[in-house]
Order: sequence, then C-alpha cells, then structure tokens
Amino acid sequence: MRRRITLLQHASTPYDPTQAHLSPDALSLRTLDAAREDRTTFALDEIPSELRKVLQSCYQLHVRWASERPAGAPAPFASRVSSGLHVLFTPGEGVDGDGESLCQTLKQAFGDEVDCVSPESSFITPPILSTRFAASTSSQFYSRLPSLDSLIAYIERGVCASSSDPDSCHQQAEALRSADSLDINYDSISHALTVSGFWDSAPQGGWTEEIAKPVRKGTDQIEVGLLGAEPAKEPEEIKMGGLLGVVGNDDQLKPTLFSFPARHHDLPNEATYSVSFPPPTGLHPTMTISLPQASLHRPPAPPDATCALHTYLTLPSTIFGDKYQLSTTDPLFLSSHNLAALRAVAGETDLEAPDWSVSRWGSTWLLELATPDPTSDEWNVTVPLHLRYLKPSESGIRSAAVPWPVVFWACTAEDGTKMGVNPFDRANLGWDGLFGPRTMFYQLHPAPQPGAPLVEELEVPVLRLENEGIFQGKVIELATVAVISLGFVWVLWKLGLVVRGSGGGVDARKREKRGKAE
Repeated sequence: MRRRITLLQHASTPYDPTQAHLSPDALSLRTLDAAREDRTTFALDEIPSELRKVLQSCYQLHVRWASERPAGAPAPFASRVSSGLHVLFTPGEGVDGDGESLCQTLKQAFGDEVDCVSPESSFITPPILSTRFAASTSSQFYSRLPSLDSLIAYIERGVCASSSDPDSCHQQAEALRSADSLDINYDSISHALTVSGFWDSAPQGGWTEEIAKPVRKGTDQIEVGLLGAEPAKEPEEIKMGGLLGVVGNDDQLKPTLFSFPARHHDLPNEATYSVSFPPPTGLHPTMTISLPQASLHRPPAPPDATCALHTYLTLPSTIFGDKYQLSTTDPLFLSSHNLAALRAVAGETDLEAPDWSVSRWGSTWLLELATPDPTSDEWNVTVPLHLRYLKPSESGIRSAAVPWPVVFWACTAEDGTKMGVNPFDRANLGWDGLFGPRTMFYQLHPAPQPGAPLVEELEVPVLRLENEGIFQGKVIELATVAVISLGFVWVLWKLGLVVRGSGGGVDARKREKRGKAE
C-alpha cells in the first residue's frame, strides 16, 4: 500500500514551519489551512477477494464522484465533472458473464439507488472523436449520488477488517464524508487500485492530525507534500514549490521545486457560470447557462492556440435533447440560442420513448458555445430540452433532477507539447476523451445561489392518481381495456352492416333479372 498526501496552500495563506513537523515516527499537522488530496494505491493481493475478482474482469475501470456542494478546483486539481457518480468501464478481453457482478458491486458499494443492471443494458457507449486518445473507455454510466455514506460503510466493513492498520483505515474512510470529490481507478496493466479523495478546503480550525509511519515499513509507504503554485515560464505548464517527505524514512521535510505540462488549468475566481431553468418549465424546459464577462475572456493559452468555449451536459433518462434540432447548421437557430455546434452526443435520444421504457441511464452532450464581441453584459446560452413522460403519481407531479453541466475552454496545444509526465494528471472524465491528447482545458467555476446545490430540481406534470375515484391506477387499466374492446365490437358491427347491405343488393338484382326473363 502506497499513500500520497498532497496539501496545497494558496499563495495568500500564511505558513508557519511549526504547522508541519516530520519526525522519524510521524508527521504532525497543526491548524494547517490548505486544500488536500489523499491518494492510496493498493496491490491486487491487498484487496478483498470478491472485489479483486470483479476488477480482474475489467481492462480498465474509472469511478468519478463529485459532491453537490460547490467547491473550488485549484491547479493542479482543476478538472471537474458534474455532481453525482460517473463510472467509465472497458471489459477485459475474453471475459464473459461478469457484467452483472460489476453492477452488483456498484450497488453494494454506493447503495441501492444506483440503478445498474449490467453494462450491456444500463451503460451507454460514448463517441470517440479523437482516435489518438487511447485512454478512453468503451462504456459509461451515471447516477445521482448526494453522499458517500454507503461507500464509507462498505470500506469499513469489507476493507478495514483485513487492513494491516484498521484504525488508520477507519479514519480515512470517515474523512470521505466531507470530501468534495472521489476518484477510483483500476487498469489491467498496472494491476493496482487507486483511491483518491479531494478536499477543496480544510475543516474548521485547519488540518490537525498525526500521520504515523506505516505498520509494514517494507511494503507500505506514506509520502507527504506541502506545496504551493508558482508562476510558470510556459503557458501550458504548472510550477509547484514546497516541501516533500516520506514518513518513517525522512527526519525532516525537504524543499522542492518542479514544473510539468498540464492539460487542466484553473481560471480566476471571477470566471464563473450559473445554470437555471426559467419557469414555467412544463414538458419542454430550457436550460440557461449564464456567463459574466470575466468568463468570456480568452484563457491564458499559448498565442498560437485555437480556443473555444464548451459545455458538457450529463442528462438522466428523464430529460433529453433533440439531436436533430441541436445538430442543425441553421445560423438563425444557433444564434438565437448562442450556440456554435453540437460536437458529440451519446446515449438515449429517442424522442417518443417514455421514461419507463428507457433502460440506459441517460445521455451526454458536448456543445460548443458561441462567444460575443467584448461587452459588459451577461451572456446567456440556452439549450432547449425535453422531458420524458413519467409514471403517474398521487400528487400529479414528479421531480426530475438535472446536474449542472461543466463549462470549460478547450485550447489546442503546440504539436511538440507532451502531456504525459504529470504526477497530478486526471483523465477519463467522460468529456476529455472527446478531444485530442494535447488539448488544454481551462475550467470555469460553478456559482449557484448561497446554499443551493449543483443540481436543478424540475417539477414534471404527470397523470394524477387518487386513492378514491375514477383515476385510480387499476381503474385506468380496466377502462382502457373496456374502451378498446367496445371499439373493436363497434368496428365488427359496422362491418357486419356493410356485408348484410351488399348481400341484400345482390339478391334484389338477381330477382329482377329472373322477372325480365319470364
């Protein structure tokens, strides 16, 4: 087991050397105000056997979870996904019959609200616009997941019980309750499972804890870095400086300074966006993405780079877009919504299917946004969407939750730029595979109203069911059968009248002919 703790301090945050003290036995943190990433890597033989069997059936598996709380994303942890649970998966070669076990494991780990049956029936196939991006997975899944309570219980029950340091395992699991994001990665090349939690800010009073040296010193290792961002020489680079140490090996933290090319960059705090659905939403709501002027400035990419503003929508099965409408090249339609083009779509896009007939989780949409000439006004982008017919309810209303999309600038990097060597790189986000491997992304910051989540709740009108009365569910079914049966009988009766009428006419003509002959 290898653990890497990265504490990232803002340039304006004061630092006192007594806040972090490394001894031969432990690292002591005292009231340290910093963002934090805690990454733990497990070998396959350190994983419970049931989970190990599921992982060995995967060529690669990537789980991304983001909280519904708004949070910052400082470099080098600038990448974002929509709130909820994202699963990106490629099965192993020649592996059959293990799809259902993956979904069963997801339910056990994250809760029964994860509506997954098997990758074949529940996942969607994302488009790959860049064939050079070899890391892209073959299928994708999403589910709303407000908290990690089920995962914490799963870890404490199934992982900590066999851990060499159960107390530390329980402590790390409980810390996930306040995490802003979580990544889980496995691939068949490294045969290692990596779990990474990220906290945008320290708890009240700062980080205060003792990080003891590993129990199994020969096989386990704990690396710690106290870092801060420095001005980089090149636009595509991120430069970090600070202190590094290995708990149990080093007796003091050592200074360091390094830089690396990065695909994901942050923007100033003023570069924000907000999302809303203007009322009345009805069955055809319009998503409005509002961008202040600070978000429309070209990002600090290399001067010869080509940049465009994009948004990536993750839409559950209850809501969808019309791909024929959004893929139009009609300049009047595009300009009326401040859209440039639909770049990619995947998943359920049937215009007529009700929600109960849709087996897959939903759809994803990559849209390029139009940008205005310099102006001081707010820029609004609108995306016309449609709600599926939902099952009846006693109130006549059902709720549909729509996570906020991510909004970012995508800029092409120079041909000679290499993006591979980055200790903090984050790939397989669902949308990054739709661009070339040397594309740089500049993330805008979601800015909801104070206390509001990064999810929009829509009220969907449905058929009303009453406990007493004609609109009770069973009565509707029986009435439907009765109406169809009566209609069928009426058609047969009308056909009988036509046949009888035509038969009588033939007999009359025959009698008339016999009379003339006589």
